[in-house]
Order: sequence, then structure tokens, then C-alpha cells
Amino acid sequence: MKPLTIFDISGRAMSAQQVRLNAIASNLANVNTLSKTPENAYRAIRPVFEAEYPAFQEGSGVATVSAVDMQRSQVSPEKRYAPSHPLADDEGYIYASNVDSHEEMVDMLEASRQYQNNIEVLSTAKSLMLKTLNVGK
Repeated sequence: MKPLTIFDISGRAMSAQQVRLNAIASNLANVNTLSKTPENAYRAIRPVFEAEYPAFQEGSGVATVSAVDMQRSQVSPEKRYAPSHPLADDEGYIYASNVDSHEEMVDMLEASRQYQNNIEVLSTAKSLMLKTLNVGK
């Protein structure tokens, strides 16, 4: 197994942020969805990230990240009284997703910024490698 490079670490970090952005897109797409039962109501999803330390580099501080799971929010869906709605249950209630669009937008900005930071790391590493190659010229 080869040691992790800047390109490996940043690439995996960008991949993890892409998983996060996909979850945010799914949440925002379902922000206004309704359901007949609380069990079927859309619940926001969040990726679970975990640091990965290569066994042969353990203790060196070098690590990368990966999305290891996707968790559904445990917050109950919003119960609304709407007896005339076609999805209303026998008691006249519908259930709205528990997605908070403001929270999702903040999370999207943070994920986007993290992605951009890793692009900057890759760009800087590339630039330094090119400068190193030109030292002998």
C-alpha cells in the first residue's frame, strides 16, 4: 500500500463533500413534500463521516475522510390539520417533511466552501510541484 498523498487526501475529502451536497439536494427537493402518515413523511438525511488512517501510517497524523453511512433525522414530521387535503388521514391530518430549508442552505454553503478549500489545496500542490520541476532549468 502506498502512502496517502495530497491528491488522495483532497480527492477523498471532495468526494465526501459531494455526498454531503447530494444529501442536501435531496433534502431541499423534499422540503415541501406531504404524506398521509408520519412513517411515510420525508425525513432529512445527513451523511456520517469518518476519519481514515492508513494502517502503515498510523500515528503519523495523516488521515483522510469517507462517508460511511447516511442517517435519517429523528425529528418528527410536522403534523398539520387539513381535512380537505387529498392526503389527509381519517382524522384530517397530513404530515410534512421535517426539512429546515434555512439549515440546509447554511449546510450547503459550508459543504461548498469545504469543497472549494480542497480544490485550492490541489491547485497549490500542483503549482508547487511545477515550480519544483523548474528549479533545475
